Amino acid sequence: MKATEIMIRYGELSTKGKNRRIFINQLAYNVKQSLHGYPKVKVRSDRDRMHLILNGEDDRQVMTQLEPIFGIQSFSPVVRIEKDPELICQTAVEMVKDIWEPGKTFKVQSRRSDKGFIWDSNDINKEVGAAIFHGIEGIQVKMVQPDIRVEVEVRNEAAYLSCETIFGAAGLPVGSSGKGMLMLSGGIDSPVAGYLAMKRGVEIEAIHFYSPPYTSEQSLNKAKDLAVKLTPYVGKIQFITVPFTEIQEEIKRSIPQGYWMTVTRRFMLRLTDKIREIRHGLAIVNGESLGQVASQTMRSMIAINDVTTTPIIRPVITMDKSEIIEVAEKIDTFTLATLPFEDCCTIFAPPEPKTKPKVEKVRQYEERLDIEGLVSRALEAIAIDEIKSGDSYLQARTQEIDDLF
Repeated sequence: MKATEIMIRYGELSTKGKNRRIFINQLAYNVKQSLHGYPKVKVRSDRDRMHLILNGEDDRQVMTQLEPIFGIQSFSPVVRIEKDPELICQTAVEMVKDIWEPGKTFKVQSRRSDKGFIWDSNDINKEVGAAIFHGIEGIQVKMVQPDIRVEVEVRNEAAYLSCETIFGAAGLPVGSSGKGMLMLSGGIDSPVAGYLAMKRGVEIEAIHFYSPPYTSEQSLNKAKDLAVKLTPYVGKIQFITVPFTEIQEEIKRSIPQGYWMTVTRRFMLRLTDKIREIRHGLAIVNGESLGQVASQTMRSMIAINDVTTTPIIRPVITMDKSEIIEVAEKIDTFTLATLPFEDCCTIFAPPEPKTKPKVEKVRQYEERLDIEGLVSRALEAIAIDEIKSGDSYLQARTQEIDDLF
């Protein structure tokens, strides 16, 4: 039986009390953005459920678009019918017949928000279950882990029936927690950090530091492709490229080698914070994992964080590398992140970086630099690209080069 609607269940959003409508509205906006290629679909967001009225669109294609959207606990293709007991039983039998095979079991699970309906939830389970049992020869009931779960919801406006539930991405709708600036390198950790921040409702803009000729255009395109991998969860991402060559050359020229990385990270944080302020962000997001490298020891973080009071969100801070890789494989960024195109942090990494840098010494060394001028010139030369789902940068550029030969 062809579905007439997709019913979306909110999950965590249902616990938000008086603020619930803010989260639901954000989720509705995100769903509409994701379904821009399906103009016939109409979105109706109620207090407890969201309904996507298909108007002839293919339910399978629409549901594929819903899978990565944060804020959706689960969803089902449903048939909407009148609240007539006989019609409900008849529709349930037809739906199960379409998918039942010999040996499969079933169970009816109902919910009744319309308290004026003739049957309560137990009555619905019994009556619809009996109709299916007598209407399909050989079918058996199984209350625990059945093969087919028939869901019946009787609401004020109509009855909704479904035999399939698909779990969504859960979390909070992207944008409901405000905007954060993601420090996106070309490595494994920062895309995972961006993904996890979005799962908690943070809208991200990606900031990438680029140091030509020390880093290649392939390195930049790799970072853009990593941003592309994050777009299914949000629709589009603003990608901000920050020229960093002059700053790194000045650091190398003026700062003791052991402090190169500390001062480099301080400049990155200064610039990210300035861009956050310009673009009205609320926080900075990065992929720091405690103790993983020299710049991510507790004392290094204190020395680096000294340049800002802006909240820094570190979603992977307590995760082992294997745990981070597991998420990276799930969101399909791992293979791309391991391609051998090094970013500016790798190129200018000192052989023996300080793991316990002192804030007083860092400040003293930075007095040798024109911090305000370096930051100002970098900000003046930033470039902003809009990254959309389906874009390809590294592969497209490689193809352009191949076409020349």
